[in-house]
Order: sequence, then C-alpha cells, then structure tokens
Amino acid sequence: MSFFRNQFANVVEWEEFRDDMIFYKWSNREIKKGSKLIIRPGQDAIFLNNGKIEGVFEDEGEYDIESQIIPFLSTLKGFKFGFNSGMRVEVLFVNTKEFNVKWGTRNPINIPSPGFPGGIPIRANGTFNFKVNDYIALIDKIAGVKDSYLVEDVRIRITSILDQLLMKWISKEGRDMFNLQANSFEISKGIQEDLDMQLMEIGISITGFNVMSFNYPKEIQDMINKNASYGMVGNIDKYQQISMIDGMASGKMKGGGTATDMAGMMMGMNIANQMMNQMNQNTPNQPAVSQDDQSHSPQQTAEQKRPNFCPNCGTKTGNANFCSNCGQKLI
Repeated sequence: MSFFRNQFANVVEWEEFRDDMIFYKWSNREIKKGSKLIIRPGQDAIFLNNGKIEGVFEDEGEYDIESQIIPFLSTLKGFKFGFNSGMRVEVLFVNTKEFNVKWGTRNPINIPSPGFPGGIPIRANGTFNFKVNDYIALIDKIAGVKDSYLVEDVRIRITSILDQLLMKWISKEGRDMFNLQANSFEISKGIQEDLDMQLMEIGISITGFNVMSFNYPKEIQDMINKNASYGMVGNIDKYQQISMIDGMASGKMKGGGTATDMAGMMMGMNIANQMMNQMNQNTPNQPAVSQDDQSHSPQQTAEQKRPNFCPNCGTKTGNANFCSNCGQKLI
C-alpha cells in the first residue's frame, strides 16, 4: 500500500523560480496524501480554494501537507485523504522582497514655460522600489486571472502614467524650469505618493521613488550653462546680448557688410560705456580742490618755497633767487 502512496505523492513548490517574478501560481494539479510543501527564503505560500484564501504560510522550510498544513486551513480542516483521492487547491507563491527598478521617459515631456511656445521638452530617469503588501487585493485584481506576474509588468503599468505625474509635479507653481534638479526631492516625493495610491488597488506598495536626472535639449542646456557662467540664470535679454557678443568675437556672426559693422560698433560703444560707468561707480571720491587753492599763482607758490636762509652757508637770502655769499640756487 505504501508503494502506491509514494507514487501519488508530489511536491508543491515554486518551480522554475525567477528573481524578477512577483508571484507564481501552482495550480491544476491534485495534492495527494504524503505531499510536501517547500517554502524557500523570500517566499510566502498562500493556499487558495475557489479563489478564496485558505491559509498563508510565511516561514521557510519543508512541510508535510497532511499533518502540518491542512490542520491550519480555514475550511479544509476536516479533509481526509483517501487511497486514490486528493485535494484540488491552488497554491500561490509570492516573492516578498523589495524590487528596485530603473525607469526613464520614452519621449520628451513638454513642460509649459513662459517664453517657450509649446513648452520645454524634458526627459527624466531614475529608479523606483515596490513590494507586495496586500495579498487579498493582489489575488482579486491580478493573481485571479494570471498564473505569474513579472517586474516588467509593473514597470509598464507605472511608465504608462508616469508622464502625467511628472508633468503634474514639475509644473507646480514656483518651480525653476531651468534648475529642476534642485527640486528633485519634492518632485520624487509627490510622484511616489500618487503612484502608491494608483498601485494600492492591486496590492502593491511603492516604497521609494527617485529622479536621478532631468535632461534638456542641447540648445536649452547650452543656454542654462551660459546663463550660469555669467550669473544671469533666467535673464533671457542678457543671455541674448552675451550670445551676440560671443558670436561677433568668434567670427560666427556674419552679416551684411556696413550694417553689421555699424551694429558691432554701436554694441561695442555701449559695452564700453557700461564698463566706464561701472568703473566710475567703483572709484572712490577724490578730495575737491578749493577755489583758494586754485587762485594761487605760480609766483606765489615759488615765493612760499624760497628759504629765508641759504641752506649751504646760512646767509640771509631776502627775495633773491641765488645766495649773495656762495651763489647757491634758492628755488
């Protein structure tokens, strides 16, 4: 008799396990007397009967289904195995780990911005984390109709709504469209909360969301870099002036002869005037010369400098230009 029993025995386990598989359904087979249940690390086993949860087993190990599993099932506690009969139930194995997934926008997202008709086309990329947290919702929405579910399925579901969420959180009032990285934490947090609400209905929780970088078109990025280098971020007029100057200096700006030369000369004069004004503002005030100082004649100044005694021999000089004793020049 034991020979036949061993023939009918089987093993209930996650067959052909994949690390990117969220759940696997063991189904359409009859559990016989003497069957074993194997739960590996990072797995939960859920016994289902007619689509309803009979029991959830979380501890890893090998279990005898008849003696260690059936007594704990909700409605099958009184089930008795016969010689040639078994129990037809489904066992759902769930991967309990937290998944980390990379994401990126497939197409640029046109973010509305003043001065840019049609918006600024922006791409973004980053990562998000998720895990299963509600078995009832998972079975009701997904596992009830699918035998397995992959990380790629979740990624596709998230990226299908991610563009709208990026548009929503990037376009928040007060955001600097040319320095979105500075607001990446707030943007990521808002998107995570919205995604978590969206995936809650299928039993999945978004445990983390991160925007690694925002990418602008080359022309916009060049403008941002140049604005930053001149300390003029956001001032388009100054940027255009600097761009024109750079183009003239590098020879890239080519024009129609005299008109271009005149424009360049006028711009050069304007720049020179601005530089002179700035220099004047930065130059400290010089003490003013009084009218009394200006009224002194050269002769009065010379008389003030003539000594009363000769520095060579000490003879009194009077008003003479030379010493009468030794001929020393006095002024």
